[in-house]
Amino acid sequence: MKKYINTRSFFAAAAFSAVLFTASCKKDFLNVPPQAQQPSVTFWKTPEDALKGVNAIYANLRSWNNVAFNAIAIESTGSDEADKGSTPTDATFFNLYDQFTVTSTHGTLQDFWTGQYQNINLCNQVLDNIPNIPMDETLRNRYLAEAKFVRAYSYFRLVRAYGNVVLRLHVPKDNSEYNLPQSDKATVYAQIEKDLNEAAAVLPQSYGAADLGRATKGAAIGLHAKVAMYQNKWPDVLSLTNQVMTMGYDLFPDFEKGFRTQNENNIESLFEVQAELVPGNPDASTSQYSQVQGVAAIMGWGFNTPSEVLANAFEAGDPRRDATILFKGETTPQGDLVPNSVPNERYNQKSYVPFAMRVSGFNEGAQQNFRVLRFADVLLMNAEAANELGNPSQALTSLNRVRARARGGNNNILPNVTTTDKDALRQAIWKERQVELAMENDRYFDVIRQGRAAAVFGPKGWKANKNEVWPIPQNEIELSGNLLKQNQGY
Repeated sequence: MKKYINTRSFFAAAAFSAVLFTASCKKDFLNVPPQAQQPSVTFWKTPEDALKGVNAIYANLRSWNNVAFNAIAIESTGSDEADKGSTPTDATFFNLYDQFTVTSTHGTLQDFWTGQYQNINLCNQVLDNIPNIPMDETLRNRYLAEAKFVRAYSYFRLVRAYGNVVLRLHVPKDNSEYNLPQSDKATVYAQIEKDLNEAAAVLPQSYGAADLGRATKGAAIGLHAKVAMYQNKWPDVLSLTNQVMTMGYDLFPDFEKGFRTQNENNIESLFEVQAELVPGNPDASTSQYSQVQGVAAIMGWGFNTPSEVLANAFEAGDPRRDATILFKGETTPQGDLVPNSVPNERYNQKSYVPFAMRVSGFNEGAQQNFRVLRFADVLLMNAEAANELGNPSQALTSLNRVRARARGGNNNILPNVTTTDKDALRQAIWKERQVELAMENDRYFDVIRQGRAAAVFGPKGWKANKNEVWPIPQNEIELSGNLLKQNQGY
């Protein structure tokens, strides 16, 4: 039975002067007054208020700006594994990101930026206000640790996407604290690591069923490993992943089934954005992660489709190919036929929800969680770090553990990697990351941090010394009175 965090209190006022509601129709947003909500002067008084404030953080993670068009454009479209999808005339702005012709005035840049700072604002409200609430100290500290984890996650997404960003660690107290300069990447990364260290020191290793899906110690340590990987801190990556590998996580036996709704928050999951279809309440069933990528005209809109490059990247017989890509004309393991009449050749199977689970009046696939960090990623980080540090034996053990799960007992496919040559093993690990983590918003920034973007994305228009980051939203620069500086080349 799938369990969820109680995030319905998201629409209770968490000291917001306004709340952003994500409508169920395409690309439609509404800023509305917080009717029937407590004003901030009466909020943050009780343990119940503290719980509502923390739950609001989790609820916002599934918002449009975090998991739908804006996240896809910034974190997936530029890669070689994804195409725009849908029809040629629908949402043509995706081509700006696919071809690296986007300018700083484009709204999606702003919306992704806004989504991350909404998360950060909610976290900062918790961190600033909960310490003053009379409540159980252990629970208070856990709430603060959860907020630090999500704040770190949002800053990681920001620093990868934009480089130097504004580091906000408190809710502004007066006008002098609203307009802050950018911090350099090193400072942002240092704060992310600080938040994750402090979160990991407090967060529990697991929760009971009622709290399944909240940030855990393993999630904080695993995300810290990924943050360290992006800074080439290989001793830290190895140490942190080694810790996670002793915490009871494992690979879910069936790769394809691991992404279905009935297997969410399984033994492989370090952290997932929780989603729920609440019967009778479409306004609480807000996630559009699956909807925007679903099979066009049947279970969604058909954007962010797997590319031919990705389809050809898998080794012969690799079951992950058919578990990652829904092909036109195929029948899924759940019995759904993808008809030849659909407009796209391929769709993202990792976001797929069986057609029979569609409920009229709700976003298609509203119940599908978004996987943020899996144990397979931890193993591949461990392999990469071990190889960089001259330990090919450990690298091969972690790498081949991922391949063994993928082959599913069929010893005629995906043979163990055996090379101990450092360069060859590095290439094998990078290849495994490509196919194992495909369509999980990882490939684009992975290739950039590997230093291969000019070679891999160059044919699409990617240019060195510019496209390592996206442009800072022009509106943010203007609102700052030009205190914020534009990234090079834009």
